[in-house]
Amino acid sequence: MTDALVLLDIATRLANEAGDLVVKGRATAQIAGTKSSSADIVTEMDLASERLLRQRIRELRPDDGILGEEGDDVPSRSGITWVLDPIDGTVNYAYGLQYYGVSVAAVAGPPRTHEWTQLAGAIRTGTGELWAAARNEGAWRDGVPIRRESAPPLETTLLATGFQYVPHLRAQQGQVVARMLPVVRDIRRLGAAALDLCHAAAGVVDAYYEHRINAWDMAAGALIATEAGLKVAGLDGGPADERLVIAAHPDVWDDLADALRAAGADRVG
Repeated sequence: MTDALVLLDIATRLANEAGDLVVKGRATAQIAGTKSSSADIVTEMDLASERLLRQRIRELRPDDGILGEEGDDVPSRSGITWVLDPIDGTVNYAYGLQYYGVSVAAVAGPPRTHEWTQLAGAIRTGTGELWAAARNEGAWRDGVPIRRESAPPLETTLLATGFQYVPHLRAQQGQVVARMLPVVRDIRRLGAAALDLCHAAAGVVDAYYEHRINAWDMAAGALIATEAGLKVAGLDGGPADERLVIAAHPDVWDDLADALRAAGADRVG
């Protein structure tokens, strides 16, 4: 078994454990605070989920680092860092919408999006679905391999995206969406970047882009999309980072990137 598959086994176990916790706790979860704006909430279960994940990593991989959404960073002594999103789609979770998940990924090297090497990732959704991938080993949806062999042209692409919670950035993102609507089939905004990447990987949507997502939003999802055959990159075609992530089949990636550039995606910020 490769190192990536060993790490995937741990990622899967942890995503399932934390996923069970947040599903059971949803009915009584309370908002615990806000982050980037009053609309950007964190619930008690976000905090409880990350505590569980951190505790289990300390037990199973005590020399590994941790980069999590809700806690302090832990430097790595092994070269491996776990990148944690205890609930991706917290607003959906708080409102009782099922489009959310727990994302757990293991990366090698500096835990920065444009420098790391993603090794393994697992995402457990609010409906119990499990998405997973290991570097150079493939991607799976509930244990069934997923692979995108083709994609429609841009004009018939169902495109997913998301928005920041900072008002001026949301306004700029809305302008880009308005310019993209005439050039694609339609646009979906469902509210969880990690799951959007999974849905692009499986062809539930054809492609995805989003500005200003965090490392923990993309660590597992971007690996799943890549292992399913998509190109996941920044607007210039280089490594994706927090500025902009574009995930699409290689046959249409350039067309989508060109359309986003024409829509002003390079000017958001």
